[in-house]
Amino acid sequence: MRGPHNIWRLIRTGATMERTGAMSVVMDAMDAPHALRIVARTVVWPFRWLGIKGDPTMPPVVRALNALGPAYIKFGQVLSTRPDVVGPDLATELRVLQDKLPPFSLEVAKRSVEDELGHPVADVFSEFSEPVAAASIAQVHKACIAETGEEVAVKVLRPGIEKAFRKDVDAFYFAADTIEFLSPASRRLRPRDVIEHFDGVVTGELDLRLEAASASEFAANTAKDQGFQVPTVRWEFSGRRVMTLGWAEGEPLGDNDALDAAGHDRHALGNRVLALFLSHALRDGYFHADMHQGNLKVAANGDIIAYDFGIMGHIDEYTRRVYAEILFGFIKRDYQRVAEVHFEAGYVPANQDVDEFARALRAVGEPIFGMDATRISMGRLLSYLFEVTERFGMETRTELILLQRTMVVVEGVARSLDPEVNIWDVAQPVVEDYIKQSIGPKALGRDLMRTARVLARFGPRLPGLVEGALIRQATPVEEVTRRNWALVLSTGLGGACIGAAIAAAILILS
Repeated sequence: MRGPHNIWRLIRTGATMERTGAMSVVMDAMDAPHALRIVARTVVWPFRWLGIKGDPTMPPVVRALNALGPAYIKFGQVLSTRPDVVGPDLATELRVLQDKLPPFSLEVAKRSVEDELGHPVADVFSEFSEPVAAASIAQVHKACIAETGEEVAVKVLRPGIEKAFRKDVDAFYFAADTIEFLSPASRRLRPRDVIEHFDGVVTGELDLRLEAASASEFAANTAKDQGFQVPTVRWEFSGRRVMTLGWAEGEPLGDNDALDAAGHDRHALGNRVLALFLSHALRDGYFHADMHQGNLKVAANGDIIAYDFGIMGHIDEYTRRVYAEILFGFIKRDYQRVAEVHFEAGYVPANQDVDEFARALRAVGEPIFGMDATRISMGRLLSYLFEVTERFGMETRTELILLQRTMVVVEGVARSLDPEVNIWDVAQPVVEDYIKQSIGPKALGRDLMRTARVLARFGPRLPGLVEGALIRQATPVEEVTRRNWALVLSTGLGGACIGAAIAAAILILS
């Protein structure tokens, strides 16, 4: 429950933040008001001795979150995707947050598997190893399916993790409400919204069926991508607390020495990981949002293998088209078009000046294009772009923030493989191909066909909907309002009929 009983837990948290030096770092990163700083330090200081010391070799915030436990580690990981909240520097620091916790025992893991699958482990798996990786929410075991001999990875939730997370999340809600009450100025950072976002992410990760579904959808989307693999979900050996995937055998993408020894072309790998990410984001609108070296391997045949699908990003089709046009405009250095796209999409308020905005965008793009090609960063470009759009009144869009954060990570992966990777050389063909497929006559035809199908589904109900709308409008109101409604209704239906006719003509002609 999100009540005052959480005060003691928050005092312990604050004491740890103060003792590790993380309190001042967080306050600075979030540009906390002076009054909030005073209240926080005054309340926490007498209890500083209760704080957990943590590992002094770690940076302050990472040190504190690691000391406080799994929920806080996961919270730090989620905040690393929100530079709009914690600032770019702290977000970068949180990306390297260590997520290597002591594993729980093999016997406990086996009992969890037996309870979930309803069979003794020995009947399902002929081999079941000690943990090969242990994270904040779950740990992974290598196993072998008894019936087929197939090697698999079995992910098992930590015992009692759901209850532990629920307690900490309730405390986070209480803290967010308290901060908003004590400091109205902090509401611009929307603390409660941040906690709700975190709550949603964790709720998804605490049900491994949802992660399995993410892996399955991602695998279906990318099945035809050359040089890329996603392990197969073994649904018959998966459940809410257990997930089984095909075993990913290969060299870690972050181990350059091992990649060289295996004879892999690191330049080609760097180009491919960038192109794949852009293709997934633009073509599918569904991308791996935690695509760092620890979640990628290289198979013996050179394929890149992705795993760990706890955090995935989604972008709707309209936003993808806008994003592609923005990227393409920057690639072509057509800042006027980039500005117009922002206005057309409603990202920038109509009362702003489009020409002035275009000049501001030029100030963003030209310095970057003046760099050596190997130093150009799309992540930096997007970061600068968001700074400019914020000055012109654009509201924060969470899906684009996650995309930017992942783009920065993927760029880092690519350049760790080969510092000479040219971001624009890789991006241009991917963006151009997407624009050809999604913006033009063919795309218009597809859009009209979808519209026609929707109208066809609702066709039998249209008379009733129209009659209901007219009856509602028959209540005593200003006559002009009724006339305007009738005009809007007739115009809308007329437009829908015209759209359906065009779609039908396209279908006949094709």
